[in-house]
Amino acid sequence: MPKANDALHVELRQATPIALDVRFSCPAGQILALVGPSGSGKSTILRSIAGIYTPATGKISCAGEDWLDTARGVNVRARLRSVGFVFQSYALFPHLSALHNVMEALSHIPANERASRARAYLARTHLEGLEDRRPDELSGGQQQRVAVARAMARDPRVLLLDEPFSAVDQVTRERLYEELVAQRRELSVPVILVTHALDEAAMLADRMCVLYRGRTLQIGAPYDVMTKPAGVLVAGVLGLKNVFTADVLQHDAEKGLTRLKWGGAMLDARLNATCAIGSRVDWFVPPSHIVLHRPEQRQRGLESEVEGVIVRCVALRETTNIQLAVSTLPGAILSFSIPTRIAQSNGLETGLAITVSLLADGIHIMPPDAVGA
Repeated sequence: MPKANDALHVELRQATPIALDVRFSCPAGQILALVGPSGSGKSTILRSIAGIYTPATGKISCAGEDWLDTARGVNVRARLRSVGFVFQSYALFPHLSALHNVMEALSHIPANERASRARAYLARTHLEGLEDRRPDELSGGQQQRVAVARAMARDPRVLLLDEPFSAVDQVTRERLYEELVAQRRELSVPVILVTHALDEAAMLADRMCVLYRGRTLQIGAPYDVMTKPAGVLVAGVLGLKNVFTADVLQHDAEKGLTRLKWGGAMLDARLNATCAIGSRVDWFVPPSHIVLHRPEQRQRGLESEVEGVIVRCVALRETTNIQLAVSTLPGAILSFSIPTRIAQSNGLETGLAITVSLLADGIHIMPPDAVGA
């Protein structure tokens, strides 16, 4: 079982050449996803952990061992950090078989044990029978598994995954997702995953770290981050829709609600008593908390009615995506999805006027951004 002191702790700061202001931890047996746009420092952070890049100031420790502490002059060499690194391109040796690619990572054990150990790692990644094939004789998914087997053969204290699924097809990608989730506890090491795919991070990670221009904006469980962004900047980095401004009318501590005035509509949101009455605030509602209005099911104070006209209605198999132009606030568009069977049974189509309900427990009043764009 992973222990608390097996965690990875990272603090990195510098102004140039790549700005960094990062701080996070990842316990053994968990996956932390680093998400953010290109240029946000994700790959630089991985390289710093691996020891192939040294930031201006910082501290990195893993399993109780200091790998970097610039204040004390500590900087452990990359080859001594016991890091497993899976690159986006896999970086396999093209002239070596799968078996010998993995054996290359086993220089720390006696030579006569390397082949059997390498076969065991290939078996763990379901590559039995393919040991003698070179990378060009393997599919993209199989190459990715060889890369993981090679990374794990180093007996790493941390596993770094840099866009490891981007080069494989969707079917293979989903199978590899399942394998990573199944193996993460067995690995018993911190796993840092860099990805541009938000759904990938949400599916695989225990926690998500949102980065922007080298700075940590928010860290938390993926669901919490995606439904309760720490500000407009985080929402923008994540590509979240349904971000608006409204005026605070009142707080009702007994019901746990804050009432907002949004154009001509009144909305009940989760209580946020830190917002001054009369102030203007940013707020967000996840698509999952926008539902077709149900008069017979309405629970007073727990959802707010909004009228509008459908300006986009696109069925994508089991799901229909809808954009609703709000009648009481010109220019405001609500985006949400519903099951296609429900859309069809209600006759939803572009141009139709409908009423939706915004569930109060999903309306999140965001604090002002502490970090400028």
